[in-house]
Amino acid sequence: MRAAVVPGVDVAWELREVATPSPGPGEVLVRVRACGVCVNDVLATRGMLPFPAVDPAVTGHEPVGEVVEVGAGVTSRRPGDRVGVTWVRAGCGRCDYCLRGLPVTGQTALNCPAPTTTGFTAPGGHAEYLVAAAESTVLLPDGLAWELAAPVMCAGYTAWSALRAAEPRPHDRVAVIGIGGLGHLAVQYAKACGHETVAITGSADKHEAARRLGADLVVADGEQLRAAGGADVVILTAPSHRAAAACLAGLRVQGRMVLAGIDGVEPFTIPPAMTYPFFSQGQRITGATHGGPHLLREALELVAAGRVTPWVETFPATRVAEAVDRVAKGEVRFRAVVEY
Repeated sequence: MRAAVVPGVDVAWELREVATPSPGPGEVLVRVRACGVCVNDVLATRGMLPFPAVDPAVTGHEPVGEVVEVGAGVTSRRPGDRVGVTWVRAGCGRCDYCLRGLPVTGQTALNCPAPTTTGFTAPGGHAEYLVAAAESTVLLPDGLAWELAAPVMCAGYTAWSALRAAEPRPHDRVAVIGIGGLGHLAVQYAKACGHETVAITGSADKHEAARRLGADLVVADGEQLRAAGGADVVILTAPSHRAAAACLAGLRVQGRMVLAGIDGVEPFTIPPAMTYPFFSQGQRITGATHGGPHLLREALELVAAGRVTPWVETFPATRVAEAVDRVAKGEVRFRAVVEY
């Protein structure tokens, strides 16, 4: 089969011929039709996240495709099923976190010392075929296009999980920091739920796009958010804790801030000027990642219903290196999807 192999740290991806995998007991073989390119794929390529621990190194955790073969004992999936494969497949089953019996979610990857993760510890979706446990797949809604389903497997899943973690109430105003792969979906999910929605971006060239995505208001920073009346919910989708901390100025009384963007450089710190307001106004800050299969299904259904539409740029497999390079440079509006 053809696969996009990462030859080494800071080396361009290459399309190569590699062995086609076969499903074992409890597993399915998926003919991959599309796979999104996440910023974390780029960070792994650059060595800023753990390099894919598989040989050959094939990353990609937003794969969708058709089941073409099932292994022994599989009854929940059958050939012809349209599925997506989750990023986190399983925990080690032996650590303190796993022994608590918690469901497999994004938290598993962050708390278990040896999780099975697509594209990092297990072969990823940037290939023509992919093997995964049947229980690590989710059925796609009928009629949902491959290129629209792929970004939901991580970006949409994260954005929807973050919104749900904020527990927005009717008539709450929701603000989204960063209009990129996650943020452009978070704005749409908030709007689809009927919330007045604010986009926060320092990129002036994204203001018109944010309005087209459904934002009722676009501001540049936390001070502008405060001046515009603030927000009950603020969701960080950009990789900047500094931007999130600055937006505390616009968080309303009893407001909730959700950190869903990964900042691998700076810890989150409440600015000294905001310490007293934070504790006196009943505000809270929480984190969010993939929150569970039920949330992934909800995120997919909203896209299938046409209430949310990922903005994608598609690339044939022969141009995968170009897709990765454009993601690295921030030139994609807003998700690159490679078709296999």
